[in-house]
Amino acid sequence: MAGQLAVLLTCEHAGRRVPERFRPLFAQRPEILDTHRAWDPGALALARALRERLGAPLFTVNLSRLLVDSNRSPGNPRIWSELSRTLPERERARLFRGHQRHWRRVERWLAERIAAGERAVHLGVHTFTPVLDGVERRCDVGVLFDPSRAFEREVASGLVRALGRRLPDLAVLRNAPYRGIDDGLTRGMRQRFAAECYAGLELEVNQRFVLGSRAQWRRVREGVVEGVAAALDRR
Repeated sequence: MAGQLAVLLTCEHAGRRVPERFRPLFAQRPEILDTHRAWDPGALALARALRERLGAPLFTVNLSRLLVDSNRSPGNPRIWSELSRTLPERERARLFRGHQRHWRRVERWLAERIAAGERAVHLGVHTFTPVLDGVERRCDVGVLFDPSRAFEREVASGLVRALGRRLPDLAVLRNAPYRGIDDGLTRGMRQRFAAECYAGLELEVNQRFVLGSRAQWRRVREGVVEGVAAALDRR
């Protein structure tokens, strides 16, 4: 892959932290914090393993997305859950400032690397629930990207090939279980940076591995890490 690559890792759903002031929101539904709606189980462990292997910076958000979803654009009403939507405007503004800090931090880092003449590869690290609305998802590992952007498409193709070689028994799919052009942080950054110098991709791993045996999760995690490292030529 021609040109110097600058790789940035982000993990928007790294944790399910709820500050004390917002705890009353969950008083009637405390169990929801143990579900995939609150966070992406396993995503932080995977992101940290990628950081160690790649030597790339990692920006994380540990606040539960049931308060504010850092992988939604500011104008998307789904930035708020049915619980946080009921908060007074002052409290939602407090949460939104944290959302904006994350987005600005990512944007500043990308802008600095691109201004230095590098091409930026931004990889958002996520996991997804195996069953949604009663339907089992057939994807094991997904690579989300915008196929209309040539540089991004090139990076995504390399990732899918490398992941497939290291995890041949798994279903490694393009733009599954979500579409790469759906609203989110990478789409927001695409609107700020030119296609020839910014590739914004999301890595999605099925939570059935996270929730399964430790040995299985370790194997998948290590395969993903080595696949990403091979695709991005970070050794």
